[in-house]
Amino acid sequence: MNAENPQFWMMIASIVIAVCFIVMAIALIAIALVVRKIVGTVNRLEEKVEPIIGQIEPLMKKVDAIGEQGKLISAQFTEISGNLSTATKYFSESAGLVREEVGELKLLVGQTALVAKDKVALVSQTIDRTQMQVETTTDFIQTKVVEPAREIAAVMAGVRKGLEVLFAPSPKQIDRAYTDEDMFIG
Repeated sequence: MNAENPQFWMMIASIVIAVCFIVMAIALIAIALVVRKIVGTVNRLEEKVEPIIGQIEPLMKKVDAIGEQGKLISAQFTEISGNLSTATKYFSESAGLVREEVGELKLLVGQTALVAKDKVALVSQTIDRTQMQVETTTDFIQTKVVEPAREIAAVMAGVRKGLEVLFAPSPKQIDRAYTDEDMFIG
């Protein structure tokens, strides 16, 4: 074989191609074995995962139901928070009105207390003045009416006794003695 002969190179090329086919065949066999092992592993994994998936499906349904309930609760909570916000606003407005009314009532009570204090002072002065007038009138009546009337009554009593003595009949003479029974008044 001569290196200058084209058949030589064709033969080399054929040998190289044959070796490549053999290497490719071995590689394909190795790939087929690896794929077979992978398929076997996947099949075993599928057999083990299938019961787990069967158990997960009811859980997924429950999770979906819980999610729906969560959405409903969220909607209700949104509605309730809106209502609470409105109620808080109304309560705040009511509290403001109550504060205003309390302020007005405090002012009115303060004014009423001042007026009542003035009226109490006026009534107290009137009572004091009336008491002074009663005492003055009592003293005046005592000195100008009662004492002179007492003096006149005493003088009149004296005059009456005097007149009684003057105009009285003369006493009878006692000429007999009385027994105890005659003197008994009973």
